[in-house]
Amino acid sequence: MIKVRNLWKKYGSVNVLEGLDLDVHQGEILVILGRSGAGKSVLLRHIIGIEKPDSGVIEINGIDITQCKKNIIYQTVKNMGMLFQGAALFDSMNIEENTAFYLNQHEDPVTGKAFPQAIIKQKVTEALAMVGLEGTEKKMPSDLSGGMRKRAGLARLVVYRPSILLYDEPTTGLDPVTAQQINELIVQTQKELRGTTIVVTHDVHSALFMADRLALHRDGKIAYVADIDTFMKIKDPTIDFLKNNLKYTLRKDTK
Repeated sequence: MIKVRNLWKKYGSVNVLEGLDLDVHQGEILVILGRSGAGKSVLLRHIIGIEKPDSGVIEINGIDITQCKKNIIYQTVKNMGMLFQGAALFDSMNIEENTAFYLNQHEDPVTGKAFPQAIIKQKVTEALAMVGLEGTEKKMPSDLSGGMRKRAGLARLVVYRPSILLYDEPTTGLDPVTAQQINELIVQTQKELRGTTIVVTHDVHSALFMADRLALHRDGKIAYVADIDTFMKIKDPTIDFLKNNLKYTLRKDTK
């Protein structure tokens, strides 16, 4: 479904991605672990087409977006959505307007016409209910806690029901209880939309809760990728550290 081959990206004299290879399977939650600043977020921005690599291939459903014109890239990635690290809400819009933003900017893919306002309002209400933010429609982002802003960002993501969902450090800066609530919402959203999910994080506890497969990003490459049990048995200093310092369990509702 998503295939990345020999991806390179340099900023100035610093190589961030160095021949990275990755396959993402349809219907899975793939969690990419790695240190902060290692280039995980850069990889997401390339997959969704925000940035172009120096070289390499990124195939989305068989289409190499690194070789396409902008209109083809848009058509290829328009059914993708991304939750940015800081939620990236528009400060001048209330939560209802933030959540409705995509629907107001795009046509209904079924009818080819603008969404009626009544339909937009219904979809926004459903999306906010899904993330537990009923009644916040008229609040401004500045009125919400960090965890609630993450939820609002997730509502804006799920309102148009994308089939590929990308999450950039979704639990960063959150207390453990709120972080776990976001983890549960990501898993719930995956089941609800029957989509494909990529999460990048340095939060190992969250990764072990959410993932169908784990990948380790290191030195600009994906060092390993495997299901949780196989991943945790790999002989590697980083993974040995995880094994020695964490107790982990699979989700009870494993697929």
